[in-house]
Amino acid sequence: MKTHSQNLPASVAATSASGTLKTLARRHRHKLFFTFLLVIAENVTYLLYPVLAGICINAILSGRMVSAMLYGLMVLFIWTLGATRRSVDTRTFARIYAGLAVSVVLAQRKKQLAASTVAARVTLSREFVDFFELHLPTLITSVASMVGAAVMLLLIEFWTGMLCLAILGVLACFLTRFTRRNEALYGRLNNRLEKEIDVVTHAASHTLQRHYHVLARLRISLSDREAMGYLTIGVLAALLFSVTIVLMTRSPDINAGHIYSVMTYLWMFATSLDDGPQLLEKYSQLKDIGRRVATEAEE
Repeated sequence: MKTHSQNLPASVAATSASGTLKTLARRHRHKLFFTFLLVIAENVTYLLYPVLAGICINAILSGRMVSAMLYGLMVLFIWTLGATRRSVDTRTFARIYAGLAVSVVLAQRKKQLAASTVAARVTLSREFVDFFELHLPTLITSVASMVGAAVMLLLIEFWTGMLCLAILGVLACFLTRFTRRNEALYGRLNNRLEKEIDVVTHAASHTLQRHYHVLARLRISLSDREAMGYLTIGVLAALLFSVTIVLMTRSPDINAGHIYSVMTYLWMFATSLDDGPQLLEKYSQLKDIGRRVATEAEE
């Protein structure tokens, strides 16, 4: 079977994910600045939430109704800020993708690639906009929550905070190896996807079966790696919670607000770690797409 698409060797780096992302960031810097300012503000409120909730709990137990009611105003402010950010997100990133798609098509035409390959790369280019709209806010939230929760725990439950930092250090040791393997798998997956239209149009039955079998196997491999990452984080989180519970049980001077604040910061830290495997997978995917998809500005 003859196909007109081109596989991209892993060594080719004429364009890169970071280059494309920087181009988009420069081109739309004012819109992105306002959008991510809202993201940062939202994260600051999330970080203060456990301490303020702990104060509210102690106020309820002490019968101070007015102080406790301020918690309701804080919740309203957080949700209003979140609604504003989500509304701005859609308007900003829909317009960015409209401009990016045209730029990608024109750049790929200059390379005289098959229409099927151009169509595939336009679809892949959407991942860059998704990065800004979905994954960069998640990354900011995860990093802010991990670091912020660890710092807050250092202040209110010192040894738990130190254990959080130790967990981050252990995971950092395996980061490079994990991402390299993901990049290799995404390289093979995207090579297949670029040929998909030609395969569907021209391939015989056995070739179609092999094509989709390979796609399934690659996706399963990526999913298995993500699942293993989640399991590893789950084991570390269980250890973190267990040690903290022992420490607080042995503490003579403790109140309900303190317990709530500590447990909430622990959940914040654990759920932020939980986003790690998916974010690393997305980084690997973008890095491979960046080698393939050029825009007019990069040509």
